[in-house]
Amino acid sequence: MSCGEPHETDCSEVLDHLYEFLDREMPDGDCAKFEMHFDECSPCLEKYGLEQAVKKLVKRCCGHDDVPSDLRSKVMGRIELIRAGEAVPERELTAETADSPEARTPTTAQE
Repeated sequence: MSCGEPHETDCSEVLDHLYEFLDREMPDGDCAKFEMHFDECSPCLEKYGLEQAVKKLVKRCCGHDDVPSDLRSKVMGRIELIRAGEAVPERELTAETADSPEARTPTTAQE
């Protein structure tokens, strides 16, 4: 993704390392570059806000030890597929892509 505007730090780099930024797992200098990018780029800021909200929701709802291990495994498996580019998040499916076989991963009757 790119907003089409020139930035010191490219949109694709910011989005590729978004979770490192969210988790504060990057050097302070890189965090500063990302913060500057978010100040300049509304699409990336929006994506950051969405991912931050999802992360908070997951922590609130699934941060307990009583989460069934099979549910945790399914969620983590889906996240890994999306990160690897092998699956499209459901919210990104459109009417045109919903029927294409490469747009979805196979689901089981249990899901």
